[in-house]
Amino acid sequence: MTDAVVIGAGPNGLVAGNLLVDAGWSVEIFEARDQPGGAVRSDRGVHPDYVSDVFSAFYPLAAASPVIAALGLEREGLGWRHAPHVLAHPLLDGRCAVLDRDRRVTAEALASFAPGDGDAWLALCELWDGLEHDLMATLFAPFPPVLAGARLAARLRAAGGLRFARRMLLPTRRFGEEEFEGEGGRLLLAGNALHADLSPEAAGSGGFGWLMSMLGQTHGFPVPAGGSSALIEALVRRFVRRGGVLHRAAPVAEVVVRGGRAVGVRTADGDAVPARRAVLADVSAPDLYTRLLDRAHVPPGIFADLRRFQWDFATFKVDWALDAPVPWSAPPAAGAGTVHLAEGVDELTRFAAQIAMKQVPDRPFALMGQMTTADPARSPRGTESAWAYTHVPHRITGDAGGAGVTGAWDEREADAMADRVEEQVERYAPGFRRRIGARRVLTPHTLQELDPNLHGGAINGGTTNLHQQLVFRPVPGAGRPETPVPGLYLASASAHPGGGVHGAPGANAAQAALHARALGRRVLSGAQRRLGGRSRGPH
Repeated sequence: MTDAVVIGAGPNGLVAGNLLVDAGWSVEIFEARDQPGGAVRSDRGVHPDYVSDVFSAFYPLAAASPVIAALGLEREGLGWRHAPHVLAHPLLDGRCAVLDRDRRVTAEALASFAPGDGDAWLALCELWDGLEHDLMATLFAPFPPVLAGARLAARLRAAGGLRFARRMLLPTRRFGEEEFEGEGGRLLLAGNALHADLSPEAAGSGGFGWLMSMLGQTHGFPVPAGGSSALIEALVRRFVRRGGVLHRAAPVAEVVVRGGRAVGVRTADGDAVPARRAVLADVSAPDLYTRLLDRAHVPPGIFADLRRFQWDFATFKVDWALDAPVPWSAPPAAGAGTVHLAEGVDELTRFAAQIAMKQVPDRPFALMGQMTTADPARSPRGTESAWAYTHVPHRITGDAGGAGVTGAWDEREADAMADRVEEQVERYAPGFRRRIGARRVLTPHTLQELDPNLHGGAINGGTTNLHQQLVFRPVPGAGRPETPVPGLYLASASAHPGGGVHGAPGANAAQAALHARALGRRVLSGAQRRLGGRSRGPH
C-alpha cells in the first residue's frame, strides 16, 4: 500500500509528490492524460520546425518561488532563458513602455512619457527591495502565514504600514494615477494586473500589478530552455529518481472514503488504489467536490458555496509560426519576450467592461509572447515562434465586434476571433499577417479538452479578485489545503494562493499532510505514555 496518492500530474501535483517522497513517503501520481504537465506543455503542433507552448509560457512566479528553488531543478537539466527586455507595451504613436531587468532601463523608458516618472518607478523598486523576501514567503506559505506574516508585518511598519496596505488595495487605475504623471508606468501596472482577471477598476488590482511588475523587474519573465515541457520533465525526473511512481493515461474516477476518512482512489478502469496516509487532489475545487467525492461525504454548505464559485475569464489563444520577426512600429517591442497590446488604460477598461457585460471584445487586449526572442532554440534563425492570448466571457450574450461570435466556438467563430486578435497585432506591427507561415487556434473549449482543470478556458483555477482569495479561496472559511474529509487535501490552483506556476498549492497540501501525520504520531505517543503511567499505578 502506498503512503499517498496524488491526483493529477500538473505542476502542483508534481511539486506535492516531490516533497512527499523527500519526506520518505511512498507516492503514486495518477495523471489522466498521456503527457504530464497540466497547463505546462510544449509541442511542435503548429509547425514541425517550431516549438510552441500550448498553455503557459513565461514563469516569473516560478523564478521567484522558494518552493521551486528548493527543488534544485537545474540539477535535473532545467535551464532558463531571458529575452533582452522583459515586457513592452507599445502605443500607436510609437511610444513604448518597457520593463527591463535593469531598473535604470525601465526608468528611462518611463521618463520619456513624463518627467519624474522614472524616479517614481525607482521609488517603487526601493519599496520592493525592502519587502520582497518576506512578502513572497508570506504569499506562498500556508494560510495563515504566522511566522512569515509576523516578519512581513515588522517590515511593513518601516514601509508605511497602513499607507502601504492602502496602496496595495487600490485599483490599478488609481494606483497608476497616484504614482505616475504619464501613461507608461500606468500601462505596466494595468497590463500586468490583467495577467489575472483584474480590471483597472478592481480593488487590489494595483497591488497585483505592482507585484507582477516587480517580479519582472527582479527575476524577469523567464522561459524554460527548449520549451515549457522542460520544466515538467525536470519535475518528473526528480520525482521518479527519488522513488515516486507516475501513472499516465490513468484518470481517477472517485476518491474513496471510509469511516469518514479518505483512504484511496478508484481509477476509471475500476482499480482500487489504497493510500495509507493521504490523498492529494491537483484538480479544481468544483471537480473535487462535485465529481470525485460522493455527495454524502461533503457538507451541504460546500455545495451552496460552490454555486457562488467564480471562475476567472475564459481564454482564447492563437499560436503562430512566423517566417520573420514581428515588424513592430515601436522598436523596443522587438526585444521583449512579452508584449501587451491595448491603446492605453482606457482601452483596457473598455475590454474588461465588455467581458463583464458578456460581450466578446471588439478590440481584444492581446498578451503576446515572442518565444524565439526569449529562447533562440524555439525556431529557425530569422523566424519567430509566437503566440497571443486574450479573454472572452464564459457566457456570451453579444459580440461587440459584429462577427456574430456566440460562444459555440465552431470553426467559423474560432477563425473570426483569431482574425480579430491578428488585427489587433497588425495595428502595432503593420505587415504582421504577411509573416504568418502557420497558425493554431485554441478556443476556450479546446483548452478545456486539453486540460479539464481549465474550465471554459479559465487558466487560474478561479478568479483572482479579492472576494475569492485568502480565507475565501476556494470557498469562505477555507484558505487551507485541508478539506472537510480528513486525509484529503486540495492541491490545485483553486487553493490558496491561487493560479500561476509557483508550486505553492501543491507544497502547502504536502506540508499539511506531513503535519497531520506528525501530529497524529505525537497524539498517539502522548496517549501511550499516559496509558503506560496509569497501568503501572496498581502494581
